[in-house]
Amino acid sequence: MARKSSNSAGMLQWLGLALIVLIADQFTKVLVVGYYPLGGGTSLTSFFNLVRVHNSGAAFSFLSGASGWQRWFFSVIGVLAAVLIVWLLRSHAGQKLFSFALACILGGAIGNVIDRLLYGHVIDFLDFHWHSWHFPAFNVADSAITIGATCLILDELLRVRRAR
Repeated sequence: MARKSSNSAGMLQWLGLALIVLIADQFTKVLVVGYYPLGGGTSLTSFFNLVRVHNSGAAFSFLSGASGWQRWFFSVIGVLAAVLIVWLLRSHAGQKLFSFALACILGGAIGNVIDRLLYGHVIDFLDFHWHSWHFPAFNVADSAITIGATCLILDELLRVRRAR
C-alpha cells in the first residue's frame, strides 16, 4: 500500500509541474493578446522580437492553410496525448527525467489545446531571427514540449547506456 501512495504523491508532483507550465503558457498568452494587436510586436534585441501571431496549424504552421478541420484534429491528438501521458506518469512517477519530460509535454500540449478550442488557433509570440534567417514564432507551450522531447531523448540514451 505504501508504494501506491508513494506513486500517487510522485504523480501529483509531476502534474503540479504540468500545471505550472500550463499557467505560465496561458498567462503569457493573455499578456500578449492584451498588449498587441494581431501582427503587432516589439523589437527587443537585434535577434529577438515579441510579436502576436496566430497559428491555425501545428509545428512550423503545418496544415495552417487547411479548411479548419485541423483545429479539431490537433485538439483530439492533444487530448489523446494528455491521457496517455497521465497514464505513463501514473506508471512511472519514480523515473525523474522521464516524468519531468512528460510533465513538460503535458503542460504544453494542454496549453495549445486550450488555444485551439477557445480561439481556433494557437497564439505565438516569441520571434527569433538572425540577419536573413527567421525561426517561426512560438510560445511557452511549444518551448515546454521541445524541452520535454529533448529530455525524453536524453532519458532513452541514458537508459540504453545503462543497459550495456
